[in-house]
Amino acid sequence: MADHLEASVTLPSDPASVSAARAHVAGALAEWGLPPDAELCDTVRLIVSELATNAVQHTFGQSPTFTVDVVLVRDERVHIGVTDSHPRFPKRLPAAVQQDNGRGLVIIRWLTAECGGRLRIRPTREGGKTVAVELPWPGAATVQPTETVVAAAQQEP
Repeated sequence: MADHLEASVTLPSDPASVSAARAHVAGALAEWGLPPDAELCDTVRLIVSELATNAVQHTFGQSPTFTVDVVLVRDERVHIGVTDSHPRFPKRLPAAVQQDNGRGLVIIRWLTAECGGRLRIRPTREGGKTVAVELPWPGAATVQPTETVVAAAQQEP
C-alpha cells in the first residue's frame, strides 16, 4: 500500500451532511482495506458522526460548510479531521442525564483514548478550527494515548 492515502469532502453545514460524512469516511477506509465490520470502522464512524454533528450544531450558521479529511499514513495511523470556519473551540458541556446533547466531545475523547489515539484541536489560518483524531491502524504499533489542545491564540506555521 502507498505511504500516504487521503480522502476529503466538503459538505454544507446541514444535519443531512452528517450521514454523508460518515459514508465518505467509511468508503475511504473500505477502499484502503479495512473491513466494514472491523471494530475500528465502527469507532471511526461514530467519531465522524460526533465531529460532523458538532460542526453543524455549534457553528451557529457562521460556517456554511465543513470539511472532513481522512488520511492513512504508512499503514500505521489513520487521521480523521473535521474543519469548519467558526473560530470558537469546542468546550466540554455539562450534560445532565436527561439532556439529549452535550456529550459529543466526551464521547470523542473516550473513544480516542480507548483506541490508544490522540485528539488535537487547532486553529486554521483562515480563522476556523480543525478537530482531529489520530488512531492506530489495525496491526500497527499502538500510539501512546495523549490529548493535545493547541491554544486558540497560536497559529499554524
